Amino acid sequence: MPSGPHSDISSFLAVAKERSFTKAAARLGMTPSALSHAVRNLEERLGIRLLNRTTRNVAPTEAGEQLIQSVGPLFEQIDIELDNLGDLRDRPGGKVRITCNDYVIETIFRPKLQDFLETYPEIEVEFSINYGFTDIIEDSFDAGVRLGDAVSKDMIAMRIGPDFRFLVVGAPSYFDRHPSPETPHDLTGLPCINLRSVTAGSFFPWSFVKDGKEINVRVEGQLAFNSVLPILNSALEGAGLAYLPEDLAAPHLESGALIAVMEEWCPYGPGYHLYYPNRRLAARSFSVFRESMRYRG
Repeated sequence: MPSGPHSDISSFLAVAKERSFTKAAARLGMTPSALSHAVRNLEERLGIRLLNRTTRNVAPTEAGEQLIQSVGPLFEQIDIELDNLGDLRDRPGGKVRITCNDYVIETIFRPKLQDFLETYPEIEVEFSINYGFTDIIEDSFDAGVRLGDAVSKDMIAMRIGPDFRFLVVGAPSYFDRHPSPETPHDLTGLPCINLRSVTAGSFFPWSFVKDGKEINVRVEGQLAFNSVLPILNSALEGAGLAYLPEDLAAPHLESGALIAVMEEWCPYGPGYHLYYPNRRLAARSFSVFRESMRYRG
């Protein structure tokens, strides 16, 4: 890679993002020594240190952070515009990275994915399964997924699924051994299957609403997972009550393998939305993915 102001800034931005010369060099296809030389050139040109280097860590200085905030978005925009110019030559290409949970992949994205991949063979789609809150800009994702359309002012939300609710369900074998709860308070003492929140470090509460009153219940039981799909399978085996998305449970409710209780406490709310940065221009690969996944009702 030739050395110059622009390439040296690109080198610095890569190191600052990865917090590692080795990782950044691998991403850029350079040697660590060449990358280090490029960053030193930039620091000497500006007359100020941009990175604090230790044997274990690399972190931006205050001046480095200021440079990241001021020129980082501009370089990102240049990359997007160059990609889009390439798209004019042929079909949209590149990689789209989405962070969401596995349930969303199975019920929202997968039914539409095969048609999308066949329509746009030059686009790669990567999903990262995560039940926590992810900084999609910091972690280089094009978009994330969350329930409802309430997002921060620097993000855009687009609906990708219908109105949505969670249901309390159990297998017939479970109800052969335990009473059926009629109110949220009845869940206390009944064996339930918990879902762990990676971000909070605790179990997700089960949320209910009736007559405008919201009740959050912390349930207990022998089993807990950090993913919804094994909770479904365990509920089918009679291991406990589960708090599951209705469309995930629906086939098993229809077959009688699961029974829903307390439905009057489980109202519908806004469904899943794709959220992404409010940028002036998005890569064409993400634009066509976004439109392909839009919920049309």
